[in-house]
Amino acid sequence: MRWPLRPAAFLAVFPCFLPVPSYIGRLPPPGHPTYPIRAARVGGGCARQLPPDRPLRIVDIGSGLGGLVLDLARRRPDCELSGIELAPLPWLASSLRARATGSRARFLRGDYESLNFGNYDVVFAYLSPAAMGGLWRKAEAEMRPGSVLVSYEFDIVEREPDRRIVTTDSRKILHIWHF
Repeated sequence: MRWPLRPAAFLAVFPCFLPVPSYIGRLPPPGHPTYPIRAARVGGGCARQLPPDRPLRIVDIGSGLGGLVLDLARRRPDCELSGIELAPLPWLASSLRARATGSRARFLRGDYESLNFGNYDVVFAYLSPAAMGGLWRKAEAEMRPGSVLVSYEFDIVEREPDRRIVTTDSRKILHIWHF
């Protein structure tokens, strides 16, 4: 069976895949996307760790399809929630999901390296283990006193977390560092 693909269609889609080599080391490991049920479990575990007495600025770096950000936006309507994603198709999907559900969550397309972590109370990451050292150096340089770095599943070798929490109905761990 032949699948006809017009050259114009190929050229329209091809640029979406060009940035892949620049961020491949920061993606979740293969076979570990954040499915909706996992996002809800992680969101519940993460939400319970957030101070309930004040609104927070929260960012999910490498937000993928936006499940965690959308879940936290429902759980904590007082907070400002953002996700940043370098890959164009997941970013588009998360943006469309937010718009379709009327969520206040916003999704940025770009590299988390361009963010200043000092602008956030909570930085959440579910990245490849290869990216964790660089993430720690950025967090250590930019995060303010009182802010929190949360990593789902992967630890940072450079510093033990202040707290480890097993997520609801899962054996995965939230690693938490307080600044």
